[in-house]
Amino acid sequence: MLLSPVLVTILVTGLAASTPREIAFSRLLPAAPALAAALWPVLPTVLLGTFCLLVMIGLSFIYSDLGTPYTAAAIVAVTLAAAYASHLRLQREETLFAVRLVADAAQQVLLRPLPHLIRSIEIESLYLAAQEQARIGGDFYEAADTPYGVRLLIGDVRGKGLSAVGAASAVINCFRENAYDQPDLRAVIRRIQSTVSRYSASVPADDQIEHFATALIVEIPHGGRHISILNCGHPPPVFLRGEEVQVLEPTLTSTPLNLSALLGDHYHVDTVAFAPGDQMLLYTDGVTETRDRAGEFFPLADWARRHHQAPPRDLLDRLHADLFHYARGRLDDDIAALAVRYRHSGVPER
Repeated sequence: MLLSPVLVTILVTGLAASTPREIAFSRLLPAAPALAAALWPVLPTVLLGTFCLLVMIGLSFIYSDLGTPYTAAAIVAVTLAAAYASHLRLQREETLFAVRLVADAAQQVLLRPLPHLIRSIEIESLYLAAQEQARIGGDFYEAADTPYGVRLLIGDVRGKGLSAVGAASAVINCFRENAYDQPDLRAVIRRIQSTVSRYSASVPADDQIEHFATALIVEIPHGGRHISILNCGHPPPVFLRGEEVQVLEPTLTSTPLNLSALLGDHYHVDTVAFAPGDQMLLYTDGVTETRDRAGEFFPLADWARRHHQAPPRDLLDRLHADLFHYARGRLDDDIAALAVRYRHSGVPER
């Protein structure tokens, strides 16, 4: 790819020297520096344009009536324009690189790496941006080793842009503080609800619709055989026990974040058995709303049945690969997922 301007120069030069004058392939020489502007720095672009100019002058000794002055002027003009375009491209690339560094740092704060093992609970995470240029979005997750057990959070802020990222950051920071202090999941979610409401009130009115969010909190008591799940309008987790796969729909609806003023302050906690060897898959709706060429949604439950024996890291790696294959390599929404397994006491730490 980087050598394509050189290949164009060689090809045009060879054709110009070996074909009849009437065809005048030499007039294509300005294309070489023009192509170089998209790939090379300024100095190599200028040098290639100079070489093309010398080639044109050399051809004029073979064909005296080739129209050398006009083609030479075109080469000079295109080379100067190409050099300027290359300069602008490099400036934009440097700016984009700096922006990506800032975005990467922001992602490390917002979605910091989770511990792979908290006591006997294995945790693996996955985050995929819908666009390659994006680094962060409105999907979020977190894990905390609290006095009440391992607490997990996953959620999705509706909307795009910096305001959605800000709302996600507000949710995560509130969870990080209150997960350690509040003995009840309802108290944790009420604190998060208040935080999102205050954050929404502090931003311009045009952006407030973006701060509706779904969230799911899971509490796994230390040494316990049951887990508590509070689902605020979020896609239900997929539970894997041996060959059994179950979608854990909430028994009662809980209010999504920042909608308590409209729908009321209702929160319900479900309790589910969770024994050594059991595994859960928590995810955002970008997983189940991934579509194939025919417009069919990704069949997560059926997929989980085929991969129920995979450990957490392998499970997420296969999910990553299969989602891209299902969507033909292009995701339409951000994706976040957590794979959580209650480790057998005899399994060594990785």
